[in-house]
Amino acid sequence: MGDHTTATISVRGCNIALMRGGSGRPLLLLHGGGGAGGWMPYMADLAARHDLIVPEHPGYGASDTPAWLDTVGDLANFYLDFLDQFDLADVDLVGFSIGGWIAAELAVRNTRRLASLTLVAAAGIHVPGVEQIDTFLLNDEQRVRAMFHDAERADATVERLKDPVWEDVGLKNQTTTAKLAWQPRGYDPHLAKWLHRIDVPTLLVWGAHDRVFPKDYAFAYQRLIPGSKTVIIPDCGHVPQIEQRQAFVTALEGFLEGERAAA
Repeated sequence: MGDHTTATISVRGCNIALMRGGSGRPLLLLHGGGGAGGWMPYMADLAARHDLIVPEHPGYGASDTPAWLDTVGDLANFYLDFLDQFDLADVDLVGFSIGGWIAAELAVRNTRRLASLTLVAAAGIHVPGVEQIDTFLLNDEQRVRAMFHDAERADATVERLKDPVWEDVGLKNQTTTAKLAWQPRGYDPHLAKWLHRIDVPTLLVWGAHDRVFPKDYAFAYQRLIPGSKTVIIPDCGHVPQIEQRQAFVTALEGFLEGERAAA
């Protein structure tokens, strides 16, 4: 699935796990509430064209849980420090779910080191009247099944997560996600009013059948981020990078190639 390295690095005294592979312009990938997991097939696809950088957020997986971690904004500021520490430039920033929320908060603050922004099924804003599944009210198996449109895909993921090695990691990840997103549920009431500050090309990728953050959220983000583009992937739930891997990679690569050609 492509060569990559795993390491533990320190950013301002916080140790985090990091996967990295490929070469080219840097693509920083911010994972969702389930954690970074292992090096997945879609990551190998992206590493074929990019220097793919996949950190595990503070509070998740093998990374430290620092005393300063209270909000998603704290993680946005942490990743601004991360970008500065490694002197990364022209970064294509991609965030999934709560990672999309982190990416949006980062871009609102400072886009100096970014070339583009892609939000995939992102949390972070609230759209009144849209029916959603509250994943905090589900058990582990129900939560996984809520992520998928295809029941067979969900079955396979549920089986993998029955491995006891994932139990402690899953509990840690869920605890941190709850701390960050419990109230208000999955959004920052102040983020929407500042999304107009995002001044890099932005792509919004959503599954047509996302029940966690339905596609209405993609269009709401599009209205709030100037010049942003939306791709809705058919037959797909909350995790397009897994459920419709090829369609996701094609959408992202097409966007990035188009923006490079236009630059």
